[in-house]
Amino acid sequence: MIVHLIDGTYELFRQFYGLRRFVKPGGRPLGAVGGVLHSVLQMIEEGATHLGVATDHVIESFRNQLWDSYKTGDGVDPALLAQFHPLEQALAAMGIVVWPMVDLEADDALASAAATASRDSRVQKVCIWSPDKDLAQCVVADRVVQVDRRNKQIRDAEAVRAKFGVSPALIADYLALVGDAADGYPGVAGIGPKGAVSLLTRYGRIEDFPPSVLGERRERALLFKQLAALRTDARLFADVDELKWHGPTSALRAWSERIEDPRLAARADRAWAALQQTINGSHTRGTPA
Repeated sequence: MIVHLIDGTYELFRQFYGLRRFVKPGGRPLGAVGGVLHSVLQMIEEGATHLGVATDHVIESFRNQLWDSYKTGDGVDPALLAQFHPLEQALAAMGIVVWPMVDLEADDALASAAATASRDSRVQKVCIWSPDKDLAQCVVADRVVQVDRRNKQIRDAEAVRAKFGVSPALIADYLALVGDAADGYPGVAGIGPKGAVSLLTRYGRIEDFPPSVLGERRERALLFKQLAALRTDARLFADVDELKWHGPTSALRAWSERIEDPRLAARADRAWAALQQTINGSHTRGTPA
């Protein structure tokens, strides 16, 4: 089986800003939610059976306590912010497993889910649907890959190295050195991407740098690495079978009406019927005459 792990926060932003009809005057107030649901349904129609969606139920996390300038919800369009919790509820109504994160971030959930799923021998591949560069640290060979829907790219370990110059295992170190403007930390003064790659190629992890390399900057580099390193210990599920889609719940029709998208419930029903037909067909072909 292939396990699909989706960054719900990113998808909500993508729908809200990428498809401007959701923010036009008179537009549907939960239009971006509908866009995400249709996007997930498309994945199911194309063969996805095991899915999980991680969201930032609360934008702030434990990292805000480590670094005052770490990203917050300040500046997020109120019309977008108002769709975070409805997205979680609507996904659950569609029968999709949702992980609303509070103390941790959605990326931590994706990292944790990827680690859990990849340990299961029944899983052929884990796909993390997000372009966020910090999630590149989760990539493992061609077994755990990152899917960048926007640029239509699938990044395995080789592609991560080609993009950043370092292996997935050193992505947190790389980001600690160069910084991540999206997450609100600047990196180490005087070290750019080329310098970071050179140092990491020569010495490996920041912890293994000779003391003279960073000097007084070492403590800050390690702090930034703590911000960049994703947690993999969130207990989200015990068995990948918990991620299997069993069709929409009866609550989806009400949500379809609420988001003013009558096509949604009907499309989910068709997707479920098609999946059952495929499963039944496979069972029939596998039954001896």
